[in-house]
Amino acid sequence: MNDRLTTPYGAWPSPIAASDVARGERRLGFPSVAGEVVWWEESRPDEGGRNTVMRRASNRTAPTELLDAPWNARTRVHEYGGRSYLPVPRGGTESAAQYGIVFAEFTDQRLYLLEPDSAAPQPLTPEPDTTAGLRYADFALASAGDRVLCVQERHDNEGGVTRSIVSVPLSGEAAEDPAAITELVTGADFYASPTPSPDGRHLAWISWYHPRMPWEGTELRAGTFTEDGEITGAYTLKGGVTESVLAPLWRDNDVLYFITDWAGWWNLYEVGLTGQAIALYPAEEEFTGGAGELGARPYCQLDDGRVIALHGNADLGISIYDPKTAELEPVDTPLSSWQVLATDGVSVVGLASSATTPQSLVRLAPDTGQIETLRRSLDELPDPGLLPSPRHETLDGRYGGAIHASVYPPTNHDATGEGPAPYVVWVHGGPIAHATSQLDLAKAYFTSRGIGVLVVNYGGSTGYGRTYRERLHGQWGVLDVEDVASAARALVEQGVADPERLAVRGSSAGGFTTLLALTGDTFACGVSAYGVTDLLQLAAETHDFESRFLDSLVGPLPGYAETYRERSPINRAADVRSPVLILQGSRDNVVPPAQATEFIKVLGENGIRHAYLEFEGEGHGFRAAESRQRALEAELAFYGEVFGFTPPGVPEIELVTERPEPAAPPEEESAAAGEAASTDAPPEAPKEPSANETAKSTVESA
Repeated sequence: MNDRLTTPYGAWPSPIAASDVARGERRLGFPSVAGEVVWWEESRPDEGGRNTVMRRASNRTAPTELLDAPWNARTRVHEYGGRSYLPVPRGGTESAAQYGIVFAEFTDQRLYLLEPDSAAPQPLTPEPDTTAGLRYADFALASAGDRVLCVQERHDNEGGVTRSIVSVPLSGEAAEDPAAITELVTGADFYASPTPSPDGRHLAWISWYHPRMPWEGTELRAGTFTEDGEITGAYTLKGGVTESVLAPLWRDNDVLYFITDWAGWWNLYEVGLTGQAIALYPAEEEFTGGAGELGARPYCQLDDGRVIALHGNADLGISIYDPKTAELEPVDTPLSSWQVLATDGVSVVGLASSATTPQSLVRLAPDTGQIETLRRSLDELPDPGLLPSPRHETLDGRYGGAIHASVYPPTNHDATGEGPAPYVVWVHGGPIAHATSQLDLAKAYFTSRGIGVLVVNYGGSTGYGRTYRERLHGQWGVLDVEDVASAARALVEQGVADPERLAVRGSSAGGFTTLLALTGDTFACGVSAYGVTDLLQLAAETHDFESRFLDSLVGPLPGYAETYRERSPINRAADVRSPVLILQGSRDNVVPPAQATEFIKVLGENGIRHAYLEFEGEGHGFRAAESRQRALEAELAFYGEVFGFTPPGVPEIELVTERPEPAAPPEEESAAAGEAASTDAPPEAPKEPSANETAKSTVESA
């Protein structure tokens, strides 16, 4: 007997509250392991998104928080950050070693050392002349165990930025004497993955130069340590201007594993200190989730020589590669979307999830495939009958090109609707990034109320090879918009989606695509969170890491200035005919609030219904639980206003057509509030670049 209530789409009763989404989920990142001890990063939504470091001695003990408030382990290198901590041995016995942690503190960006059983971290690096002017990321322990190798980013008073690989002593002497920090490698614009050989004789690293981004062209380089601890004889082992090389790992003292897309896909290779690189397992799939996050590792090596590797497309599975047989054997687990791995040579830990399992820190037994869950991002899950099961589809684009998408239908065991349902197309940030099928309560917040979600990995997304990524070269603002609209129309043609109730939403780069998509006739409304509206302004003001990103996405300046104007939503706002909700952080350094306020002025001048919500103190990605909850509820109320339903228990939103009053000039941003952008987060729940989400880039936000 079917006792489901037939109720208008969007107004289905759902126990999943916006507060559950905003406050209930931790973000886990960058696991490390040594025997029975596991460390990881963890966010605190109720503390403004503060990052702490956690430790768990075994599965039989409760996790221990190592950094109490106000300590905030978060690096701002490249503005998007990455791994912010590293466990370091601090004595003990061989069977019971003691570990401290080195971490980057967000407010001043100095490195600190927290000794075992100590409550007071001590600085390792000097206080810079410019607040947060010396930043550190992507840490590795020197072979001798007395120094940390990492990327250093220097910001001067004139806005200049330079980077190098440095060596920081764990003794703390550099806190007072900057000369104690040894500069190992300089000259390139960017660095990643400093990796010392097991015997301490060599160092490998990744470098690249403007205008390339790390998914476009990088080099794997190596050099030799001198007796004074400096690097000499550096040379390139692999890579170039049209080859993306990532994630080096020493197989032994003379051979390196690494990932390269030399043949069109990010595959696993090896190379000696001399000689040719060899593909270990050629396949038309990716062995990494992307190139944008410092410190993430998609594979690791066991003491017996086997390699645990992630591979797939947007979602990565896990397999064991045996170099003796050259075979790659899948590990059968219920987790379908893996993000990052770590090992001490015996134990393997990773972050993984599925469509019904939240992001989890797990331990994998390589020989049996047994999975042990150590920590989950959510303590409690909704009823499974409220969680949508994604349907992965390959749709046809406007010119016949494939579009990869996932369909999340309205799902609620207590309610049903009649006819085609309203759908919202989710556009990921990046734009060179991708969306996975990881459980996301934000999607369930909508689908459990009768609003379907269509997630589109448009041309340019990672996960589908270099050719698919390069579709977006010179076509940002064109191809992505066409793919998003084509995917929505495909659902209409299938009879699944209501053509009169289609919405589009995205954050940062996704917000840019959203606003341009609203100049067409496919969507009835759209939501943009800190979306790019003025490309020329972005090119002039954005941070150094992405200061030349638009060269490949649109074209180099000044020659393509007119193209920048034509594709800027601010210059197309008069073509928008559908209601718009704009969400913006007041202290966004990547896409400043002026980009949003200038856009809504034009909307007001043209009589387009809109709403603008500015979140005080938030940057490029909303971190505070209150902000995330308010944004999520505003988005649902917005759909209700446009689609003609009343969502129960949600504050109404007022859409206006007037030009807004000019805002008072914002106060000067303090250094402590300087904002690193978040990863590919949806407007209602933008997530900090979690350790393992894919690539994030400016025009980005997960």
